Amino acid sequence: MSILVVAETRNGELKKASLSAVTCARILAEKTGLNYNILTFEPSDKTKEELSQLGAEKLFVAKGEQLKNYTAENYAIAVSEIAKKVDAKYILATATTFGKDLLPRLVAKIPNSAMVSEVIEVIDGETFKRLMYAGDIIATLKIKSEKKVLSVRGTAFDKAGKVDKKSEIVEEEIKESYPRKRFIKLEETKSERPELTEASIVVSVGRGIKDPENIKIIEELADVLGAAIGASRAVVDAGWLPNDFQVGQTGKTVAPQLYIAIGISGAIQHVAGMKDSKVIVAINKDPEAPIFQIADIGLVADLFQAVPELTQKLKKLKQESGG
Repeated sequence: MSILVVAETRNGELKKASLSAVTCARILAEKTGLNYNILTFEPSDKTKEELSQLGAEKLFVAKGEQLKNYTAENYAIAVSEIAKKVDAKYILATATTFGKDLLPRLVAKIPNSAMVSEVIEVIDGETFKRLMYAGDIIATLKIKSEKKVLSVRGTAFDKAGKVDKKSEIVEEEIKESYPRKRFIKLEETKSERPELTEASIVVSVGRGIKDPENIKIIEELADVLGAAIGASRAVVDAGWLPNDFQVGQTGKTVAPQLYIAIGISGAIQHVAGMKDSKVIVAINKDPEAPIFQIADIGLVADLFQAVPELTQKLKKLKQESGG
């Protein structure tokens, strides 16, 4: 038996969030004595090299015309085939949009399997902790099924680093495909800014911005910091920013080095997606705003005055330092 980690790629490049699932697999390997393998799809040479240095017994590269573009059904077929080949007792992926879409379909394909989502801690080979109710409750679950599928909360585990051991690379041609769905095209938001889930700095905006025209002051701050832009659900629901920008329980989960919440009240649904950030800065004119309860640094101020001032001071500091 073994452990299988499904690594996510986009345009051949590794999504760094997958490294958290590798860390979880290492912990599970220590507790169970099993080896872990990694499976990936259509990786670039650079990604293949990077994955091969993470200490896995084998790195499987699934190949096939139907795998060149992601569909959950075709990927689930491929993962189940490789899982059977390595007799995987555990199958892991990070709980990104990719993992949340793929893993439930995978459970439906694998007999005697059960799933635990949003795992934040491994107790032993059968017992796991996960968050519930927007992080208000930590549940401890024991699953007795023969096969276990785990989606790993990326912010709960460090990103795995390189080790001396190099994986054997195995290319597997997957012939079976799902006939009732076909990939047509991918429409994604293009931006020169860092991707939200992988950025070290995130500047997030809430309904306190009042008007979509005012978002430009947030963009100016983000550009100075080299930051990604996030948003509360209220901003996304109003159509002021695309869905890809939403941080929270029904959006993306982030844990950057610095999270700046501007005009965000701090509703529990939003906090669930960013509370693991290393340093949280909040700017809000309401001193009673819940966001101040979790903020490391809080500024009670009118964002329309404070944010432009902060942006100008940061620009000046960068000019003085030659950055």
